[in-house]
Amino acid sequence: MAVGGMIGGGIFSTLGVVIQVAGQWAALSFLIGGLIAWCSGHSYAELTVRRDQPGGSYGFLRDIGQTTIARWLMWVLIAGYTLTVAVYGFTFGAYAANALGAPGWAASAAAVAAIAILAGVNLLGATQATIVELVAVFVKLAILLGLAALGIWHWAPEQLVLEAGDPVGPLGALAGVGVVFMAYEGFQLLSYDYDEMKDAKRTIRRAMSLAIIATCATYVAVALGATMLAGAPEIVAKEEVALAEAGRAALGTFGFVAVSIAAAFSTASAINATVFATARLAGEAAGDSELPAVFGKRNARDVPWAGVLVISGVAMVLAVVGGIAQLVEGASFVFLGVFALVNVLAWQGRVRMRWLSGLGAVTSILAAVALVLYVAGLA
Repeated sequence: MAVGGMIGGGIFSTLGVVIQVAGQWAALSFLIGGLIAWCSGHSYAELTVRRDQPGGSYGFLRDIGQTTIARWLMWVLIAGYTLTVAVYGFTFGAYAANALGAPGWAASAAAVAAIAILAGVNLLGATQATIVELVAVFVKLAILLGLAALGIWHWAPEQLVLEAGDPVGPLGALAGVGVVFMAYEGFQLLSYDYDEMKDAKRTIRRAMSLAIIATCATYVAVALGATMLAGAPEIVAKEEVALAEAGRAALGTFGFVAVSIAAAFSTASAINATVFATARLAGEAAGDSELPAVFGKRNARDVPWAGVLVISGVAMVLAVVGGIAQLVEGASFVFLGVFALVNVLAWQGRVRMRWLSGLGAVTSILAAVALVLYVAGLA
């Protein structure tokens, strides 16, 4: 679930956007983003183990008596997760329409259909959702890492430059971190699924750390390999379907089809994982009377159906009316703010190795500031 939530739409949705900001330093943006996520994952895991029950940032705030802030944060989280589901749906539709040579309206239709189908899978229960996740994660990892290996094998660093004669400086990587961070949203979903883990205290610590490390390594490899294959200008020009073009550059039609299939599996798994965990988080909040009671109602398969339907429904609308850059930037800002808060709570709570939490708090805030400056045209 953690890997699926991160890689799910991350690299497919953000690579072109990040290269546009960071140029040849895009891989460094992914690496720094991975460091922030790893520090934040440490904070999430330690605080979840301490409370020994699910809840994430919402639960952490309630533990220290900040119920009003927790209530507002819950709505912010639901908005952030809904934005990410919209990004994944948008990306699914773009790759599907591009692969079939279909018109623009088909992309919107495919986005809506993907979200609706995965909402249906979630309503069937945890077992079905987990099976979808396992298949999707391994398929997409195999294709993405194969693409990255081909690009790195044909080592061509000049392909990383966005505009000849006007290279982006290393500081571009810092602005890129703010834009890219939505790609690391997902690991914290495990804190909402804590009750459904075996040996939860041991599992969540290992799973968060390993998932973030594996995801960061994949992102860095793909940012280098795919860009060396297709070239930074082409990746930016085709930002909505950038990796499919890299696959075409590597292996012709076969590569194009393979990456398009990986994008479909990837974005589907991300929709699945995000809706799965967020609906359960909303259900917990409803049980605490912080959200309308309907969010806490469960169907015959013990699924909080209202959360699944509301999150999926709003995401369908956003996937149709939103642009990929705006959706990515909005989601990145939300999660940088939430992760900064969790790192501060872990620091104040004196978790073990709390210096990692302090580092995560500072870097999350700096990345959020860099994103605001970029969006405002000041960076």
